[in-house]
Amino acid sequence: MPALVLLGAQWGDEGKGKATDLLGGSVDYVVRYQGGNNAGHTVVVGDQKYALHLLPSGILSPGCTPVIGNGVVVDPSVLLSELSGLNERGVDTSKLLISGNAHIITPYNVTVDKVTERFLGKRKIGTTGRGIGPTYADKINRVGIRVQDLYDESILTQKVEAALDVKNQILTKLYNRRAIAVDQVVEELLGYAAQIEPYVADTVLVLNQALEQDKVVLFEGGQGTLLDIDHGTYPFVTSSNPTAGGACTGAGVGPTKISRVIGILKAYTTRVGAGPFPTELFDADGEALRRIGGERGVTTGRDRRCGWFDAVIARYATRVNGLTDFFLTKLDVLTGWEEIPVCVAYEIDGKRVEELPYSQSDFHHAKPVYETLPGWSEDITKAKSFSDLPKNAQDYVKALEEMSGAPISAIGVGPGRDETIEINSFI
Repeated sequence: MPALVLLGAQWGDEGKGKATDLLGGSVDYVVRYQGGNNAGHTVVVGDQKYALHLLPSGILSPGCTPVIGNGVVVDPSVLLSELSGLNERGVDTSKLLISGNAHIITPYNVTVDKVTERFLGKRKIGTTGRGIGPTYADKINRVGIRVQDLYDESILTQKVEAALDVKNQILTKLYNRRAIAVDQVVEELLGYAAQIEPYVADTVLVLNQALEQDKVVLFEGGQGTLLDIDHGTYPFVTSSNPTAGGACTGAGVGPTKISRVIGILKAYTTRVGAGPFPTELFDADGEALRRIGGERGVTTGRDRRCGWFDAVIARYATRVNGLTDFFLTKLDVLTGWEEIPVCVAYEIDGKRVEELPYSQSDFHHAKPVYETLPGWSEDITKAKSFSDLPKNAQDYVKALEEMSGAPISAIGVGPGRDETIEINSFI
C-alpha cells in the first residue's frame, strides 16, 4: 500500500487534525515529519475536543501507531505533559514511537528564541517563542542534542558544553542576560530520559518495514506550504519543510514510496504571525470570519488574521507539493454571506499576475484581484453528500477546484469528526 502525505496548502491552521483524524481509522501509522510544538491541531471526537501540539493526530485513533519522526524537534516537557493529559482522559498513548534521531528543544533554545525575537522589535518574525528555530539552527550547525543523547551522559554533557560555549557569550554580552549553567541543563534533560525511553525507536526502520508489509502510512505535516523554509514567504516562515518533500527527509522514507499527496485548504484564508497576506481583511467581514470560524491559534492563543480564499496560493501549493487531492475545510463558516469574493490573481505594479511571484518585494506589494461568487444561507452542517449542499455552495466548491488545479476529494462542513463529505476516497 503506498504512503500518503497530508499537509497544509496555505499558511497552516487549515484543519489538518480533522483530516488526519478522519483517515486515522483507516491507516496503520500516522507520522509527524517536521516542526515541533509550534504547530497545533484541534480534533473533535463526539462531544470531546482535543488540542494537540506535538503529538500526531493519529494518537486518538485506536489501532493506529503514532510516530514522531527524525525531522521533528521535541520539547520533552511538552511531550510528557501532552501524554499525561491524554492518559488522564482515557486515551491510550502506549503505541507512540519517537525517533532517536529527533532533536531536543533545550531550555537554552527557548531562551535564545525569546530574547532574539524581542531584540528584533519591529523586524520580528512572529515566532511562537518555543525554541523551534534555534533548535533547527543547532541541528544545522551540528551542535544539536538528539533524543538518543539522553542515554549517554558523557556525550550529552559534551554537547551541551559545546552549544553553551557560544550561546552564553551571546546571552551575556549581546543581550545582557545571565549565563546558563551546563550542569543545570544536563540535569534537567537527564530527568526526562527514563520517562521517554519506552517510546524511543528506530522509526526509519519501523516505517520502511511497515510499507514493505503493505501497511498504510500517513505522513502529517505541521504548519503549511507558505511557511516552508524554502518555498514559503521567507523570512516569515517556520524553520523546517512542511511541504511534501519534507516527509521523505523527516521520516526517512524514499519518494518512490509516496503516491498520494493531499493538501488541506480552508474555504477562506488565515495566517498567524507577521508577513505578507494579500487577501487579509480589516473590516467586519474579517472579524466575522474570525468569530464564526473560531480563528484562534491552538498553540499560540493568538487571533488569526483572516481573508478571502486565495486561488493563487492554492495553485502554488499544488505545484510545489505535487498535490493529487484537496481536502476543503470550514465551508460551513461561509454560510450567510450573500456574495463571497475569491482572489483569482494579483495586481503588481499595474500588471495582472496569476502565479505567485518569486520576488519577496513583489509579493509584499501584491493586491488581490477578486471574482465574486454567490453565497448561500442554508445550514450545511448536516450534509452527508455533495448533492446535499445548496447549489451555490456546490458551485463555490467547483470554482475553487477549477482554480486550484487538483480535485477536491473531501469537504468539511462542521467541526465534528463526522461532519465531512467524502467525494473520493483517499485510500
